[in-house]
Amino acid sequence: MMKPWQQCALVALSMALAGVSAAGPIVDRVVTSVNGHVVLQSDWEEEVAFEALMSGRSADSFSAAESKAALDRLIDQELLREQVRPAQTASSSEVTSRVAEVRKLQPEWATEEGWHAALARYGLTQAALEKRLSSEIQLMKLVEDRLRPSIQIDQKAVENYYQDQLLPEIKKAGGNAKPLPEMYGKIRTLLAEKKMNELLSGWLASLRSGSRIHTPESSAGEGNR
Repeated sequence: MMKPWQQCALVALSMALAGVSAAGPIVDRVVTSVNGHVVLQSDWEEEVAFEALMSGRSADSFSAAESKAALDRLIDQELLREQVRPAQTASSSEVTSRVAEVRKLQPEWATEEGWHAALARYGLTQAALEKRLSSEIQLMKLVEDRLRPSIQIDQKAVENYYQDQLLPEIKKAGGNAKPLPEMYGKIRTLLAEKKMNELLSGWLASLRSGSRIHTPESSAGEGNR
Protein backbone atom coordinates (compact mmCIF):
# COMPACT_ATOMS: atom_id res chain seq x y z
CA MET A 1 0.00 0.00 0.00
CA MET A 2 0.98 3.54 -0.38
CA LYS A 3 3.28 5.02 2.26
CA PRO A 4 3.01 8.58 3.58
CA TRP A 5 6.11 9.78 1.85
CA GLN A 6 4.60 8.82 -1.54
CA GLN A 7 1.98 11.48 -1.13
CA CYS A 8 4.38 14.45 -0.86
CA ALA A 9 3.55 17.55 -2.97
CA LEU A 10 5.81 20.51 -3.75
CA VAL A 11 5.23 24.08 -4.99
CA ALA A 12 2.08 24.28 -7.11
CA LEU A 13 2.36 25.33 -10.75
CA SER A 14 0.11 27.92 -12.31
CA MET A 15 -2.40 25.68 -14.09
CA ALA A 16 -5.61 23.98 -12.98
CA LEU A 17 -7.52 20.99 -14.24
CA ALA A 18 -10.71 21.37 -12.22
CA GLY A 19 -13.78 20.46 -14.20
CA VAL A 20 -11.92 18.34 -16.77
CA SER A 21 -13.17 14.75 -16.88
CA ALA A 22 -10.52 12.05 -17.26
CA ALA A 23 -12.85 10.23 -19.63
CA GLY A 24 -13.37 13.27 -21.84
CA PRO A 25 -11.55 14.13 -25.07
CA ILE A 26 -7.85 14.83 -24.71
CA VAL A 27 -6.12 17.55 -26.69
CA ASP A 28 -2.45 17.11 -25.94
CA ARG A 29 -0.17 20.02 -25.22
CA VAL A 30 2.97 20.47 -23.18
CA VAL A 31 2.16 21.62 -19.65
CA THR A 32 5.71 21.51 -18.29
CA SER A 33 9.15 20.07 -18.97
CA VAL A 34 11.63 18.55 -16.54
CA ASN A 35 15.24 18.61 -17.69
CA GLY A 36 14.01 18.43 -21.27
CA HIS A 37 11.44 15.69 -20.65
CA VAL A 38 7.99 17.00 -21.53
CA VAL A 39 4.87 16.37 -19.45
CA LEU A 40 1.74 16.45 -21.59
CA GLN A 41 -1.83 17.39 -20.78
CA SER A 42 -2.77 13.73 -21.22
CA ASP A 43 -0.11 12.70 -18.67
CA TRP A 44 -1.59 15.16 -16.21
CA GLU A 45 -5.15 14.00 -16.83
CA GLU A 46 -4.10 10.37 -16.43
CA GLU A 47 -2.43 11.18 -13.09
CA VAL A 48 -5.61 12.87 -11.86
CA ALA A 49 -7.62 9.84 -13.03
CA PHE A 50 -5.26 7.47 -11.22
CA GLU A 51 -5.43 9.45 -7.98
CA ALA A 52 -9.22 9.65 -8.29
CA LEU A 53 -9.42 5.89 -8.73
CA MET A 54 -7.22 5.30 -5.68
CA SER A 55 -9.29 7.64 -3.53
CA GLY A 56 -12.69 6.49 -4.78
CA ARG A 57 -13.58 9.94 -6.11
CA SER A 58 -14.59 11.23 -9.51
CA ALA A 59 -11.84 12.98 -11.45
CA ASP A 60 -13.96 16.08 -12.00
CA SER A 61 -14.39 16.49 -8.22
CA PHE A 62 -10.73 17.50 -7.86
CA SER A 63 -10.26 21.13 -6.92
CA ALA A 64 -7.81 23.38 -8.72
CA ALA A 65 -5.33 22.99 -5.86
CA GLU A 66 -5.64 19.20 -5.92
CA SER A 67 -5.11 19.12 -9.67
CA LYS A 68 -2.03 21.32 -9.35
CA ALA A 69 -0.71 18.98 -6.65
CA ALA A 70 -1.14 16.06 -9.04
CA LEU A 71 1.00 17.87 -11.60
CA ASP A 72 3.61 18.53 -8.93
CA ARG A 73 3.71 14.84 -8.16
CA LEU A 74 4.33 14.13 -11.85
CA ILE A 75 7.31 16.48 -11.66
CA ASP A 76 8.53 14.74 -8.50
CA GLN A 77 8.23 11.37 -10.19
CA GLU A 78 10.23 12.53 -13.19
CA LEU A 79 12.99 13.95 -10.99
CA LEU A 80 13.22 10.68 -9.08
CA ARG A 81 12.99 8.55 -12.22
CA GLU A 82 16.21 10.14 -13.43
CA GLN A 83 17.92 8.59 -10.38
CA VAL A 84 16.60 5.04 -10.89
CA ARG A 85 19.04 2.18 -11.40
CA PRO A 86 18.29 -1.06 -13.32
CA ALA A 87 18.13 -3.09 -10.08
CA GLN A 88 15.16 -0.99 -8.98
CA THR A 89 12.79 -2.05 -11.75
CA ALA A 90 9.49 -3.71 -10.84
CA SER A 91 8.84 -7.37 -11.65
CA SER A 92 5.62 -8.56 -13.25
CA SER A 93 4.70 -10.40 -10.05
CA GLU A 94 5.09 -7.20 -8.02
CA VAL A 95 2.84 -5.31 -10.41
CA THR A 96 0.24 -8.10 -10.37
CA SER A 97 0.26 -8.06 -6.57
CA ARG A 98 -0.15 -4.29 -6.52
CA VAL A 99 -3.10 -4.45 -8.93
CA ALA A 100 -4.71 -7.01 -6.62
CA GLU A 101 -4.27 -4.61 -3.69
CA VAL A 102 -5.93 -1.80 -5.64
CA ARG A 103 -8.88 -4.02 -6.55
CA LYS A 104 -9.51 -4.65 -2.85
CA LEU A 105 -10.23 -0.96 -2.32
CA GLN A 106 -13.83 -1.37 -3.55
CA PRO A 107 -15.97 -4.54 -3.17
CA GLU A 108 -17.38 -4.27 -6.69
CA TRP A 109 -13.88 -4.36 -8.16
CA ALA A 110 -13.50 -8.02 -7.16
CA THR A 111 -15.32 -9.12 -10.33
CA GLU A 112 -13.83 -8.67 -13.79
CA GLU A 113 -16.97 -6.88 -14.94
CA GLY A 114 -16.90 -4.44 -12.03
CA TRP A 115 -13.18 -3.84 -12.39
CA HIS A 116 -13.23 -3.08 -16.10
CA ALA A 117 -16.29 -0.88 -15.66
CA ALA A 118 -14.33 1.13 -13.06
CA LEU A 119 -11.34 1.52 -15.36
CA ALA A 120 -13.60 2.71 -18.16
CA ARG A 121 -15.32 5.17 -15.83
CA TYR A 122 -11.96 6.76 -15.00
CA GLY A 123 -10.74 6.71 -18.59
CA LEU A 124 -7.94 4.26 -17.77
CA THR A 125 -6.81 1.00 -19.33
CA GLN A 126 -5.35 -2.04 -17.58
CA ALA A 127 -2.06 -1.43 -19.39
CA ALA A 128 -1.91 2.22 -18.31
CA LEU A 129 -2.67 1.31 -14.71
CA GLU A 130 -0.03 -1.41 -14.65
CA LYS A 131 2.53 1.01 -16.10
CA ARG A 132 1.69 3.58 -13.42
CA LEU A 133 1.91 0.99 -10.63
CA SER A 134 5.18 -0.35 -12.02
CA SER A 135 6.64 3.15 -11.90
CA GLU A 136 5.34 3.58 -8.34
CA ILE A 137 7.04 0.36 -7.20
CA GLN A 138 10.26 1.37 -8.94
CA LEU A 139 10.33 4.75 -7.23
CA MET A 140 9.51 3.16 -3.86
CA LYS A 141 12.58 0.95 -4.23
CA LEU A 142 14.70 3.95 -5.16
CA VAL A 143 13.63 5.95 -2.11
CA GLU A 144 14.00 2.96 0.20
CA ASP A 145 17.48 2.17 -1.10
CA ARG A 146 18.59 5.78 -0.92
CA LEU A 147 17.08 6.95 2.37
CA ARG A 148 16.23 4.00 4.60
CA PRO A 149 19.86 3.12 5.58
CA SER A 150 20.38 6.59 7.06
CA ILE A 151 17.34 6.39 9.35
CA GLN A 152 18.10 5.37 12.91
CA ILE A 153 15.37 5.53 15.56
CA ASP A 154 16.78 4.85 19.04
CA GLN A 155 14.96 3.83 22.19
CA LYS A 156 15.11 7.33 23.65
CA ALA A 157 13.26 8.79 20.66
CA VAL A 158 10.50 6.20 21.03
CA GLU A 159 10.20 6.84 24.76
CA ASN A 160 10.05 10.61 24.26
CA TYR A 161 7.30 10.28 21.66
CA TYR A 162 5.31 7.99 23.92
CA GLN A 163 5.61 10.28 26.96
CA ASP A 164 5.45 13.70 25.30
CA GLN A 165 3.01 13.17 22.44
CA LEU A 166 1.09 9.91 22.52
CA LEU A 167 0.08 9.84 26.20
CA PRO A 168 -1.15 13.48 26.23
CA GLU A 169 -3.19 12.86 23.07
CA ILE A 170 -4.79 9.71 24.48
CA LYS A 171 -5.48 11.42 27.80
CA LYS A 172 -7.10 14.37 26.02
CA ALA A 173 -9.33 11.98 24.08
CA GLY A 174 -10.33 10.22 27.29
CA GLY A 175 -8.80 6.89 26.32
CA ASN A 176 -6.54 4.41 28.05
CA ALA A 177 -3.00 4.07 26.76
CA LYS A 178 -1.35 0.72 26.21
CA PRO A 179 2.01 0.25 27.95
CA LEU A 180 5.11 1.32 26.04
CA PRO A 181 6.35 -2.23 25.30
CA GLU A 182 3.13 -2.93 23.38
CA MET A 183 3.39 0.32 21.42
CA TYR A 184 7.16 0.31 20.82
CA GLY A 185 7.15 -1.23 17.36
CA LYS A 186 4.36 0.96 16.02
CA ILE A 187 5.94 4.12 17.39
CA ARG A 188 9.33 3.22 15.94
CA THR A 189 7.74 2.64 12.52
CA LEU A 190 5.84 5.93 12.75
CA LEU A 191 8.99 7.88 13.60
CA ALA A 192 10.91 6.17 10.80
CA GLU A 193 8.24 7.14 8.27
CA LYS A 194 8.22 10.69 9.56
CA LYS A 195 11.97 10.86 9.10
CA MET A 196 11.59 9.37 5.63
CA ASN A 197 9.18 12.17 4.74
CA GLU A 198 11.68 14.78 5.91
CA LEU A 199 14.58 13.24 4.02
CA LEU A 200 12.55 12.82 0.84
CA SER A 201 11.37 16.43 0.95
CA GLY A 202 14.97 17.57 1.31
CA TRP A 203 16.17 15.33 -1.51
CA LEU A 204 13.44 16.53 -3.87
CA ALA A 205 14.24 20.14 -3.01
CA SER A 206 17.86 19.46 -3.89
CA LEU A 207 16.91 17.78 -7.17
CA ARG A 208 14.65 20.71 -8.06
CA SER A 209 17.37 23.25 -7.33
CA GLY A 210 19.65 21.56 -9.84
CA SER A 211 17.02 20.94 -12.51
CA ARG A 212 15.41 22.83 -15.36
CA ILE A 213 11.66 22.88 -14.82
CA HIS A 214 9.75 25.09 -17.27
CA THR A 215 6.16 25.70 -18.27
CA PRO A 216 5.05 27.27 -21.56
CA GLU A 217 4.17 30.39 -19.53
CA SER A 218 7.72 30.74 -18.19
CA SER A 219 9.40 33.97 -19.17
CA ALA A 220 12.31 33.74 -21.54
CA GLY A 221 14.87 34.56 -18.87
CA GLU A 222 13.71 32.07 -16.22
CA GLY A 223 16.01 29.27 -15.19
CA ASN A 224 15.50 26.64 -12.48
CA ARG A 225 12.20 26.54 -10.66
